[in-house]
Amino acid sequence: MKQRAVRTLLGLTFSAVALGLAAPVALGVGGCGGDDKKVNYPPKAEGDAGPQSGLAVTDNKGADVAVTDVTSGLTGAAKEAYERGFKAWLEGDIAGAKKGFTEAAAADPKSPMPHYSLGVVLERTGDLSGAQQEYRAAFGAVPEHDLSIAAYALSLANSGHAGEAETFLNDKKSKLPSSPRVLTALAEVKSLQKDHGTAQTLAQDALRINPDFKEAMVTVARDHYRARKMDLAKYALKAILDGFGESQPPRDPANAEAHLIRGLIERESGQRAAAMKDFEAAFAKRPDMVEVLVQLGSMRLEAGNAAEAQPLLEKALRYSAQNPLAHLNLGDCYRLAGRVADSKKELDTALAQDGTLAQAHYNLGLLYLFSPSVPGASANEQVATALKELETYKTMRGPKAPPGTSDDIDELINKAKAKQNELKNAAAAAATPPPAAAGADGGAKPK
Repeated sequence: MKQRAVRTLLGLTFSAVALGLAAPVALGVGGCGGDDKKVNYPPKAEGDAGPQSGLAVTDNKGADVAVTDVTSGLTGAAKEAYERGFKAWLEGDIAGAKKGFTEAAAADPKSPMPHYSLGVVLERTGDLSGAQQEYRAAFGAVPEHDLSIAAYALSLANSGHAGEAETFLNDKKSKLPSSPRVLTALAEVKSLQKDHGTAQTLAQDALRINPDFKEAMVTVARDHYRARKMDLAKYALKAILDGFGESQPPRDPANAEAHLIRGLIERESGQRAAAMKDFEAAFAKRPDMVEVLVQLGSMRLEAGNAAEAQPLLEKALRYSAQNPLAHLNLGDCYRLAGRVADSKKELDTALAQDGTLAQAHYNLGLLYLFSPSVPGASANEQVATALKELETYKTMRGPKAPPGTSDDIDELINKAKAKQNELKNAAAAAATPPPAAAGADGGAKPK
């Protein structure tokens, strides 16, 4: 059976009507999403490892855009190059994928698929301008190519241009009123803008056009998750993944993004075994989904299985080198494996990509404090750097550890200071000349 990379643009979405649920149920139609009962949800967390472990931090971004193996209309050299690019993508060979899709686009510039998939690859490498240019080339060649329209809009929104994305999609919506994907992309943009009521309404509208449109199903759930309406998110996810008995079977039990979101919810609530099961299900369906790879890797790292976490995180970075959390966690894997230079490189990269990652300073502090030696640093420089990194972490963290976590930062800073004093005392002792040797009778030795 041919392996596929699922084309997923939006992540978590869906609707009561589309899932075969009674209209008044928790998901509601329009408005703010139905049964909006008051629940004390936990605060949004970056991860549940806690700084005391020095291991993992995870994030909560939505789904990744994946390339597609749809080659309809491609022939000859264009098809051959595209298939080469797709095969490279499945192997995590991003350079090979870029080469194949570039050649396919050159061989058949009027086909949207090579431009779309090349855009995905460029976005993963951090070339947003190039990616957006390819998406525009795709829907420029075929104006109704809503896959590239949605990808372009989400690229804009996720890079801080949500208003521009909204204007663009509203224009496309007027030209393609029957496209559920355009509506779903607009719902996602509104969700990112925290306009959850409008996001729900748009996703519901997409599902009225096509009750089986899975991307809209997942967007409903993801928007509830973003809004911290966990009961509604779980209800939506259950409808997608499990269903409600024979009369209401699951709509898409293998949906990778639905498994991802449910795994995130389970992880936040401390249901680690259930979260791991959902992340593994998502990985089985979408081996190119960076978020899933990072989640699985971080959980194995937290459990002390750095050797099992390492290949997952390395694979995540093959698919997206612009992922600071993957660099952060991989850096800690290398630290635990004694690969000091590699660890420092990954942690420095994580900070270069995201200077707000306090955990990277914590992990660098551990690296400099406890490694036998760090290339290019003397013993004094090493302990001074350890102290600097740990104090930077404490400053960024604030006066207290985050709620629900314990923190050994004060103990580590004291250890660094003690080690610094030991080195100073040893240096002072080495610089002090030895006392004059005594004579045989106990007096001063004659000259």
